[in-house]
Parts: sequence; structure tokens; C-alpha cells
Amino acid sequence: MSDIATLPNGWQLIVGLEVHVELATKTKMFSASPNRFGDAPNTNIDPVTLGLPGALPVLNRHAIELAMRIGLALNCKVQPCTFHRKNYFYPDLPKAYQITQYDHPLNVDGHLMLPGDVRIGIERAHLEEDTGKSTHFGGSSGRIHGSDYSLIDFNRAGVPLVEIVSRPDIRTSEQARQYVAELRAILLAVGASDAKMEEGSMRCDVNVSVHKPGTPFGTRCEIKNVNSIRSVGRAIDYESRRQVDLIEGGGVIRQETRHWDDSTGRTETLRTKEDADDYRYFLEPDLVPLIPDQAWIEAVRAALPVLPAARRNALGQLCNVDKDGESAIVVVERGQDDYVRSVVDAGGDPARALVYVQQAFAEQGPTPKIPASDLAALTNLERAGKITSTQAKTLLSDLIDAGGGDVAVMATKRGFEALDTTAVESMVDAAIATESGAWLKYCNGEEKALGALVGAVMKSSQGKADGKVITALLRAKRSS
Repeated sequence: MSDIATLPNGWQLIVGLEVHVELATKTKMFSASPNRFGDAPNTNIDPVTLGLPGALPVLNRHAIELAMRIGLALNCKVQPCTFHRKNYFYPDLPKAYQITQYDHPLNVDGHLMLPGDVRIGIERAHLEEDTGKSTHFGGSSGRIHGSDYSLIDFNRAGVPLVEIVSRPDIRTSEQARQYVAELRAILLAVGASDAKMEEGSMRCDVNVSVHKPGTPFGTRCEIKNVNSIRSVGRAIDYESRRQVDLIEGGGVIRQETRHWDDSTGRTETLRTKEDADDYRYFLEPDLVPLIPDQAWIEAVRAALPVLPAARRNALGQLCNVDKDGESAIVVVERGQDDYVRSVVDAGGDPARALVYVQQAFAEQGPTPKIPASDLAALTNLERAGKITSTQAKTLLSDLIDAGGGDVAVMATKRGFEALDTTAVESMVDAAIATESGAWLKYCNGEEKALGALVGAVMKSSQGKADGKVITALLRAKRSS
């Protein structure tokens, strides 16, 4: 059920996402300090990182190229851009300003497609530097309010970031989850970031408002630093209902920044939301405008890999399945779609190969150790009716344990063979006689009773009968 339907009294949800992505560079945005996660606190620092007087920024070319990859993968226009100082004080921002992009960002006017061909506009994807990290001790919330003291680690300060700002086109929490998941898949595919939300290299700010269709959008609240795809959905669900309840109770929504508490499932006020004027943006005097030439842009575009959406589409066509279905999504996410294609090239059944890989290859990685020809042989044994689907699952487990092998020999050693239809039919007749109560219920339209009949035949055949054949025979006998 959509969130539009679950919001009461005809209210509609409006969501826009701001996703901050740390780029996979070796060094920081404006200095030669290492860009590494997990090092001892305050070891990856230098005068630029600490904002010492006289320290000047030098632009990281690799960061620009990774940002261009992101923009092109999101169908953005890559354009000449400038850098600005965004002025505000916070303890982990040593300069008391952040170098970012304001009115002329690098990437503009893109879009991202979600399952069901839902188009979400991308307003901009601009470059900036990350801040340091504060850790608050004492109190119960882990936040500065109520803490006894705080420690600051400047290792993250100056790490290259791209902030990807969607248009307010998202209408359900499920769309928001799909958007973040698809964006993360794209970032990994183009090699721009490791996108580890648990480590903070990908963080979401969620803007939520509600309105009645036909009226202007409502006042939005921004939920900061939501750090998992599941939490994105939960935060939206809670905040949208909070706003509806407040409005219907006679209250007014304030434009504010809120904190998501995953343990309580609630958002809480952090501060009144700032507008652009509050930051006193002005051009960064120590950096000249950045003007990527067309040859550079086209070279970056040509080096982009095939993106996840196109790979899912190709896999769906190859295996005759829904490109937005679970099997295509899971296999492409693991990077195993090329392996499925190699199984098909080896003569394997496409649909069965996809199912096998989805269900049993979670630990195999993008390049499974089982030769594609061996898996192809297994699909063909099942497709030809020489083994049942249950036997195929057992042989698949044997293949994985052995790292490959001759599945025909494996089937013989296990004594696997599918019974012919005549033998199965006699067992079906016997099951009808012994399970007469279930047969009567099945004939009277109770489909659940079919399970008892199939189970009886499988037991008498010691698992050698094909469940599909059993079901087809029972349906035929009921019809006659």
C-alpha cells in the first residue's frame, strides 16, 4: 500500500533527498592529507585541514573527475562552476566556513529512474568538503545537548564530498528507499565512493512536507544524517504523520532541522532551519572558476561502465523476467549478471540459471568458482525432466561444496532420477485413496488440501517424483 493511501484524510506526502557522498580519492579535497577511514584520530591533518592562517586550498583533480562521473551517471549537465564559502560556526569546522558550490554547481538538471519507470529529478550534484566529526560523551542521546564533554576528530575535515540534491518528486517512503538504493548502486558501479552508510561515507538528509492535492506544498522539515536505507523509510513515515497530526490539531509546521532517533522511531527538533542568506555565501577568493573542457567531459562519459538499470534490463530480457523483479535486482546488485550470461552462453536454461544464482550464490561474489558449463548442465538436467527441482537443489549444493563437477555423475551417485509419468500416476491414485479427506476438500475447491496430496506422493516416491508433474496430474483428475 502506498504512503499516499496511508496518510489520513487525503493528505499527500512530498519528499526531497539530499545525499552526501564521500569520494574515493587518496587525498582530501584541497590538501594532500590522506582520505582514509578508521585511522587514529587527528592523524590525517595538515594546515589546510585545520584552517591555519596562510594555508591555501589546492583543488583535487581526481575529486572533480569522480564528481563528473556521478553527474553523467545521473544524466546531469556538466557545466563550468565556481566555489563559495558557506559561513557558519560549529566546533568541527575549523575555518568557521565550508568551501562548497552555490549558484554555479558542477552538475545540474539530471534524473534517476526508479522501478516502474518512476522519474525522480536531480536538481544538482555539487562538490564540497566534509567537516570533522564530533563525539559527545555523557547523557543518553549521544548528542551535544545534555553531554558532559565532546571530542573532535579532524581526520574527516576536508574529505571530498558530492551533495546530490533531488527535486521534490518522491511521493512514498518506498520510493525514497528505492531512490537511495539505486543511487548507492550507481555510486558503486562508477567507482566514485564505497557508499558505506554505516561508516558515514554516504549520508541522507530527508526533507518532508505534506499538503492536500491542489494546494501549495507545505512547510518542510529536514531530517539530518539518516544513515540506513531502512531508517530513511521509517523517518519519512513518522515525520509525515507527525505533520498531519499537528496540522489537524490546529498547529503550524515550523521550518526546522530535526534529528532521527532510530531507537525510538521518532524525529526530534534540533534547530530552526537556516535559509541561504544566513550562511552569507561569497565566492572563494583562493580558487578560480572550474571550467571542464568538452574533451574531458566526453572522456569521462566514455569510461563509464554499464549502469545497474541497463544491466537489469539486459538480464530481464535474457531470462524473460521482470527487470524490476527481485531476482534481477539481487543478481545485478551482487555483480553476478555476467556469470548468468556465461551460463546461458554455455547452453544453460536462462530462467533456471537466474534462480539458482539468486538463491544459492550469495556468498560466491561476482565471479563464482563453479564453472558456468557445470551450472548449465544442471539446468538442462532439470529442464529435461531427468531430475526433480528438489533433486536439483541438492545437486546445486553439491556443486557449490565441490567447486564444480560432472552433475550427471553426481546425480547417478545420489541415485537421482525422475520417475516416469506412468509410475507417478499410480502413486497419485494411491494418495487419493489414502488421503480421501484431503482429496474431497481439494475437489470442493480447497486449494490448501493440494499440499497434503503432493506430500503423500513425494513421500511414497522417496522424493523422486516431480512436484510439477504431481500437481498437473491431480488437477487433471479433479477436472475429469
